[in-house]
Amino acid sequence: MKKHIFAFLRLLVPLTLLLCALQYALVTYAISWYDFRLTTVAIYAFHVVVTFLIYLFLLYVNKTFSDKTGFAFMACSLLKMMASVVFLWPLMEQGGSFVGDVMAFFIPYFIYLTIEVLYVVKFMQGGKG
Repeated sequence: MKKHIFAFLRLLVPLTLLLCALQYALVTYAISWYDFRLTTVAIYAFHVVVTFLIYLFLLYVNKTFSDKTGFAFMACSLLKMMASVVFLWPLMEQGGSFVGDVMAFFIPYFIYLTIEVLYVVKFMQGGKG
């Protein structure tokens, strides 16, 4: 199990650092005219923590109840979406236009969701993780 966790972290950590640096540079230098209310570091901290926790849970489910991995992934996806709403709630309460912040949040959201899907497919094809 540790082997799987370290392999996942070898993908997740460099990818997070690269994407975070890229988005930070883009937000700071290229789109400096827009006043982002969410920090890039907060967005990526949320995504990396949630994605890692979901991965750990799915790894556990795959080891103990391998036939339920897909259902666990769907439940985790629903919980992740609810957590995203909670994360974005203060932004929504402020009012005004926050389209840029939502884009800055959901582009990485879908990148991390793609990683989760790829690993769930890998789990389901290989049986036990």
